[in-house]
Amino acid sequence: MTRFALTVVRHGETRLNKEKIIQGQGVDAPISETGLKQAAAAGLFLNNVKFTHIFSSDLTRTKQTVHGILEKNKFCRDMTVKYDSRLRERKYGVAESRALSELRAMAKAAGEECPAFTPPGGETLDQVKMRGKDFFEFLCQLILKEAGQKEQFSPGTPSNCLETSLAEIFPLGKNYASKFKSDSGAPELVASVLVVSHGAYMKSLFNYFLTDLKCSLPATVSESELMSVSPNTGISLFIINFEKGMEAKPTIQCVCMNLHDHLSGVTETH
Repeated sequence: MTRFALTVVRHGETRLNKEKIIQGQGVDAPISETGLKQAAAAGLFLNNVKFTHIFSSDLTRTKQTVHGILEKNKFCRDMTVKYDSRLRERKYGVAESRALSELRAMAKAAGEECPAFTPPGGETLDQVKMRGKDFFEFLCQLILKEAGQKEQFSPGTPSNCLETSLAEIFPLGKNYASKFKSDSGAPELVASVLVVSHGAYMKSLFNYFLTDLKCSLPATVSESELMSVSPNTGISLFIINFEKGMEAKPTIQCVCMNLHDHLSGVTETH
């Protein structure tokens, strides 16, 4: 059995997020002063977490956010970030740089509703899902391969510090820490992965986890949270568990979704 943690964070706010302008892939806006504060707050929240792998979309808003997070981290400040175009936001074609209200009007004129409507030149929901699936399968293969190599050269020496650092900062009830403990017979985590991406993309990826991979959810996650887009720098944590390597689908446990407690002290900059 091989287990790893996956922490997914949405980028910090951009001026266009605030103005409800669609960015997609074609509008590569930087994060705002508020977005920089949000990234720093997420970094402080995660500053004791020992990540083993860091991935980010290659768009400016995610690059700035991942660096804002790592600047505050005690262990990962100098780690290399792997930028991956598969983590980019959904492509919205002709709707990019237009107001969200215009996209909704385009959908209505076509007799459809958002987000199922695909503007000309945009990606379908299925295409976004396949991009997420492709990245996730690549990530699983990478972690399993590295775990196999580690076991070959240093058998029986996994590090429980990965779990401890996560269990300490996600205070979601009395039984929370026990989810990470290995006294239940589950092995230690072999990796702790950070991914920084985008709202619509993350919603699609989480939907893939829930519908295709039958991800289990904590009782604290409501139906409306499942349907909503993560707030800027919202944090979601999943535990991925492989019983038999890539031969069978992994089991996925959602520990939290779109957590934003770290933003309570962040003031908006106008």
